[in-house]
Amino acid sequence: MCENLKILKQGAEAKLYICEYLGRPTLIKERFKKNYRHPDLDTSITKERIKNEARSIVRCKSAGVRTPALYLVDFDRRRIYMEHFQHSITVKDFIINLTKSSNQNEFTNTLDIYAGKIGQTVRKLHDNNIIHGDLTTSNMLLVEKNPTNSLDDSKWLDHDNVELAMIDFGLSFIDSSSEDKGVDLYVLERALISTHNDYPDLFGKIFDAYKSFSKSNIKEIVSKYEDVRARGRKRTMIG
Repeated sequence: MCENLKILKQGAEAKLYICEYLGRPTLIKERFKKNYRHPDLDTSITKERIKNEARSIVRCKSAGVRTPALYLVDFDRRRIYMEHFQHSITVKDFIINLTKSSNQNEFTNTLDIYAGKIGQTVRKLHDNNIIHGDLTTSNMLLVEKNPTNSLDDSKWLDHDNVELAMIDFGLSFIDSSSEDKGVDLYVLERALISTHNDYPDLFGKIFDAYKSFSKSNIKEIVSKYEDVRARGRKRTMIG
């Protein structure tokens, strides 16, 4: 059923494999057993998280958000089989790699365009009550619409041939709470400060695109985000 199985990477919660499944490039996410939990409790928690992840991926399609296509959910083996984007790069790696670009003006202009896409995409998630739970640039992919097979990172500057895909919904859930949406935004802001402090305006541009894309409930979401941010700063100051 799955040919040429290879491990891609291992995280704290799961192993990622790549293979050919029914003739298609496939990514398998296999969640670990947690031996410190009672087996029945561990099975129940893992099943619920797999269901949440699959549910969010399916819901993204109706929201107009690109994600890996879902192929199979195997609860017994704790696995989700999904599309593997072979012609892609994380937004994190795009920013890090092209920081070294000789054409900084073109890079900055392209980053501004992608910041707009990120803001619009996160807003689409929230408009459909999808809380990602781990919004970082590692969980956002740039995917070529028409693969060029070029190894040159400058291909990602051709933003007309690139779309944004969201990945890793392992901490996601469905909820209409403005508080949860505010927390999602704050997690993204902190991730950007930590990873891309060379671009201090990046979150502001993402947030502007987020706010302008849809006005639905925006005042309450912004208010909750500001509350969460203030609490976060207070905790930082107190230590």
